[in-house]
Amino acid sequence: MSDLDLRHLRSFLAVARERSITRAGAVLHLTQQAVSTHIRQLERSLGVVLLVRTSRGVLLTAAGEELAAGGATVVDDVDRLADRVRAVADAQSGTLRLACCPASTSLFAVDVADALEGMVPGLRVTLQGARHPRHELELLSDGRADAAFMWMPVGDVGLHHAVVRRDPRAVVLSPRHPLADRSAVTMADLAGEPVVRPDVLTSPEAERFWIVDPRPEGGPAPRGPLVPSVEDCLLEVGRRRGVWLAPRPLEVLAPTGNLRWIPVTGAESFDLAVVWTDRAPQPLITRLISEVRTLTGHNQGLHAA
Repeated sequence: MSDLDLRHLRSFLAVARERSITRAGAVLHLTQQAVSTHIRQLERSLGVVLLVRTSRGVLLTAAGEELAAGGATVVDDVDRLADRVRAVADAQSGTLRLACCPASTSLFAVDVADALEGMVPGLRVTLQGARHPRHELELLSDGRADAAFMWMPVGDVGLHHAVVRRDPRAVVLSPRHPLADRSAVTMADLAGEPVVRPDVLTSPEAERFWIVDPRPEGGPAPRGPLVPSVEDCLLEVGRRRGVWLAPRPLEVLAPTGNLRWIPVTGAESFDLAVVWTDRAPQPLITRLISEVRTLTGHNQGLHAA
């Protein structure tokens, strides 16, 4: 059996309801000849006779009665599917609110927002600056942001994430530190160095990742001062009260003349991700991830965080 043509099925259902080809044509705004042609094509496609014409209109055959009973459901299902598809498309217009710490996303946040607005007519992308990772989670949890850019891991906070960029790990040192003139260091070189910790991370898991605890040899990471902000980390490093391990893009926070940012070889990189809640508009999130990955050249799957 050939595939059914929905136009032909709609014409047949109108005839079945009206019991008249003429009246069905009027309802469908088609000529009587067009409706008759649709019925003949439908009968040819199915290989059955669906109706017989009489002086008082039409009568449905047993096959016609069966098609009339089931065909309405088919058409209704297709109509509802079309409505859902249009609703998804409509949901792409409006506003997408992105939270980000400017230092982590300054390379692409503006470009991403402009690109999304250009791709989706009527869309407005807002960028909301967050002071630190905990602030980003607050913006997501209370509904002030749909998604955020965050470095993984964030802990078991019930969010979804997709990695969009991989950033190398660096150590921040005072220029007076014995390792300050090195072009690169290893975690072994930093074995005895206390690590300054900003009190802004989202979970104990996140803190352990940032300070590399445990260390590759299995021992605990030496913990340095716990300070209120990232900026305070830099002050403590400058006073030689510890070192700081961080993603390399955060170097924009510190003037290179005052501190040394040195790559840490053999250490796990930081994954920057788009993080979003169940309330976020998924079609827009998908486009956001795709656009950022295009800009960064990254390709990886979706995850739950």
